Formats: sequence, C-alpha cells, structure tokens
Amino acid sequence: MPLSPRSPSTSPPKPPSRRERNKQEKLERIVAAATELFAERSVDEVTTQEIADKADIGAGTLFLYAKTKSELLLLVQNSTYADALVRGKQAAEEITDPLEAVMAIVCPVAECNRKHVDNGRTYLREIVFGDPTEPHHREALGLSLQTEEAIAAVLQRDGSTTAQDAAERARIVSAIVFLTMTTPFNVASPVDDVVQKIRDQVRVLLPD
Repeated sequence: MPLSPRSPSTSPPKPPSRRERNKQEKLERIVAAATELFAERSVDEVTTQEIADKADIGAGTLFLYAKTKSELLLLVQNSTYADALVRGKQAAEEITDPLEAVMAIVCPVAECNRKHVDNGRTYLREIVFGDPTEPHHREALGLSLQTEEAIAAVLQRDGSTTAQDAAERARIVSAIVFLTMTTPFNVASPVDDVVQKIRDQVRVLLPD
C-alpha cells in the first residue's frame, strides 16, 4: 500500500519575546503620552522631556522610537488617520452616490486632522516636506496613498471611468483636502465648514 505524502508540519507562531513585549509596551506608553499632550497643546509647545516623563521612560529611550517631535507627531497622527480611514472605507461601501461615498472617506480623515488644528496642519506639512526615508513619514505617505486608492475605487464603480482617470481624480481630491485643511484662511473655521468647502470642490470635479 503506497504511503500518502506527508503534509508539511505547521508549527504555531512563536510568542513574542520579553524584549519584544517590553518594546511594544513602551511604544504604547509613548503614543498614549504624546497623544494626550498634543491634544492639549501644539507640537511646538510640548517638549520631548514632558513626553518621556509622562510615558515613564528616559529621554534617551524616547529617541529610539522617534528622533524628533515631528516624528512623534507623525507616530500619533498616523494611528488616528489609520482608524479614520478604516471607518471611512466601511461607510463608503454602503453608499451608492459617488460624491457622498467619496465624502464618507474624506470626512473622518478631515475630522481627526482638525482635533487640534495647528498639529493637524503640521502633520500634513510633514507628509509633504518631511524625510520620506523616516519610517513614520513613510507610513504617513502610505496612508495617503491608501486614501487615494479608496477614492479611486469609488469613482470606478459606475464602469465608465477608467482606472487612470479615477486615479488622477483621486489625486486631485487628495490635493483639495490638503489645501483646504492647511490654508491659513481656514484655521479658525469649524470642521463642518471645512468639510463643506471640500465637498463643494469635489462636486465640481466629479462627472454628472
């Protein structure tokens, strides 16, 4: 009787080491501390020593996770941006109207960016002008790309828009969002007004 071939053994995933667990736990404390302090004050007013003290770590340890306050801001904002994007994509799945579906993606992103206006504007400037080789900056760029891809997917639903045209329009929507949220003219505007300005511009861009 022929022997059946042996299926490859699948070993269970290795649990994280104590060092890895400690590293993750410190990262979570840093994010929590920076999130709380940045919610209260602008990134320029918060010191790295304050963040280190609140996270109960040394300043030297803090710089192992982020070398500058800008990197710390990226670390914090990336987390809220990622959550907002997930919510927006889920909401867009239930909406058939292209404009409303695009705005369902954009709104949570705009709202999380406006929780602290100065920090939100600094975050967007860091995405454009920061060091793309820095890991937190690279993650932010990836989130921006994911947002454009989600918008492009919405614009292709009708079957009449090519992938290239959808991608170009999604890039323009991204530029609209960036400029509307960073312009000094909108610094004092409530988030609902900012979202309405974005909607008005996107509506003109989309085909009837």
